[in-house]
Amino acid sequence: MKIALLGFPQAGKKSLFRLLTGRDVPAGRKEDESIEGIAPIGDPRVDKLSELAHPERTRYAENNFVLCPDTSDQDRRVWLDAARRCDLLCVVVRDFASPDVYHPKGSVDAARDRNDLEMELLLADMELLDKRLERIGKEKRAGLTPQQIQEEKALQRCQAVAAAGATLRTLELDEAERKSIASLGLVTRMPILWVYNVDEARVAGAPPAPDGLVVSCQIESEIMAMENAADRLAFMRDLGLAQSGLDRMNAAAYATLGLMSFYTSGPDEVRAWTIRKGATAPEAAGKIHSDIERGFIRVEVMKYDDLVAAGSEEAVKKLGRALVKGRDYVIEDGDICHFRFNV
Repeated sequence: MKIALLGFPQAGKKSLFRLLTGRDVPAGRKEDESIEGIAPIGDPRVDKLSELAHPERTRYAENNFVLCPDTSDQDRRVWLDAARRCDLLCVVVRDFASPDVYHPKGSVDAARDRNDLEMELLLADMELLDKRLERIGKEKRAGLTPQQIQEEKALQRCQAVAAAGATLRTLELDEAERKSIASLGLVTRMPILWVYNVDEARVAGAPPAPDGLVVSCQIESEIMAMENAADRLAFMRDLGLAQSGLDRMNAAAYATLGLMSFYTSGPDEVRAWTIRKGATAPEAAGKIHSDIERGFIRVEVMKYDDLVAAGSEEAVKKLGRALVKGRDYVIEDGDICHFRFNV
């Protein structure tokens, strides 16, 4: 899964990308260049499983962030091409004042910037819809296939919604309609997470909107600079934070995409694996290796809470809480799995 980091200049996208992924943005980066980086998702369950198993390695689930070029009227196609190749839009809105950091619009106004960003996304889709419908109109001279007729109807429905100023996420499309326009990569049909980059005084406040998340790049930089874990926890506690903003942002992106984690645990490795909610046991096995999915026999499952309460896998088995499931089993968030297979 890829997550696009979008936003106007000076919103904090580069800082967030660096803090999330640990990757610096090259000084000579071209204006139209996007950069990718991996961000591990902090997970207390992984930490607890590692505490119980004492493995040689510990691996967290990961998000793949794509730092897109700045969003602006002049460069719409540049940032749009990068965003359309992603699965989630993570749009950064500046909500902090600083005399040392200019704002391209002359003043800090998060509500205005969000409205402008939403309009940018909508205008990008409207341009694409108009061009595609114009092309289909020309192709009518030679006659349209049933698939093209289906596509035209879906595009016209999208165009009507966009012309009314609404995002295409509000439009209900059936499966055939969704497939007919899937290749266009309409950004206002993509899931979106709004991230407000605020100053220290507001970092522990409530999100400005139901779909918004508050993060302070300034505070996150200070947290990351602390080598001692106890010092980091104390610092966050003083600010009224249970988790760092980066962990909350990672988890929110993960949840917005409809993802969850299952775990494998042993002396070699404790690891969180990413699957979509509703995935079956063989599908989860395939995340580890295609051979395990192909030769799937069964899965032995322990619930995270059962393992923590019992203290060990042996104790869970003695209590009769270890489950043996077949191909139809739907993995639940937090399941600890041992797959049996034969190839």
